[in-house]
Amino acid sequence: MQNAPILNISAYLFVGLPDCHALRERLHELALRLELKGTVLLAEEGINLFLAGPAEAVRSWVAALHEDTRFAPLNPKESWSETVPFKKLLVKVKPEIIRMNHPTIRPDQAERAPALPAATLARWLDQGHDDAGRPVVTLDTRNAFEVDYGTFDGAIDWRIHKFSEFPEAVHQHRQELMGKTVVSFCTGGIRCEKAALYLQQQGLDGPVYQLEGGILKYFEETGGPHYHGSCFVFDQREALDAGLHPAIEIERPASEAHRAPQP
Repeated sequence: MQNAPILNISAYLFVGLPDCHALRERLHELALRLELKGTVLLAEEGINLFLAGPAEAVRSWVAALHEDTRFAPLNPKESWSETVPFKKLLVKVKPEIIRMNHPTIRPDQAERAPALPAATLARWLDQGHDDAGRPVVTLDTRNAFEVDYGTFDGAIDWRIHKFSEFPEAVHQHRQELMGKTVVSFCTGGIRCEKAALYLQQQGLDGPVYQLEGGILKYFEETGGPHYHGSCFVFDQREALDAGLHPAIEIERPASEAHRAPQP
């Protein structure tokens, strides 16, 4: 759908932003001027964004963001649509860009957990083990209603309803992760980055990875083997298939009635 007129981007970056309030004013003014819609969340721990508009306008906003060297590593994921899938523009400062309610987990102040490339995960799932011969489990860190749209075959799903429940779920289910290579995953990477750091602190006896770029990057780079269903996205497209196209005529899960407004 690269010929569609609207470019959608999503990205996040854990980076120290002590000036997030002032930054919010600059980014909001620029997005308004470019007539973009979507959501930009800022916190002292980083940025999380979902924006849409004509390609030239979206890329102008990203180019301006990259003028701040702190955002140099930020590499938005792109998809295309016929219309803008957001009703308005929202640029907000929040305590966390993804709420875990666990103040010791600060990816902007810590070394990242190892990030597993999409192609490597696909190969491991093909062969049934990692390169050291250890069994591999995929751990879905998303909310239950999102999982109901689609997930990896055999993924661990603890039926959490908000990400702040994840630490307690780890304590309840820690034993099922022992002796395995754990790959945490989510929509675009932000939740599984915090989740992987938390898991590393829990004394598991095997490696812990985060899926680099989440499900959407996995779709983009592999076409989605070992994944069934679609991937819920927090905009009016609702869900994307493995080709990153809106999933047409999807059957809405029963749990959709409990859908939260944000990841």
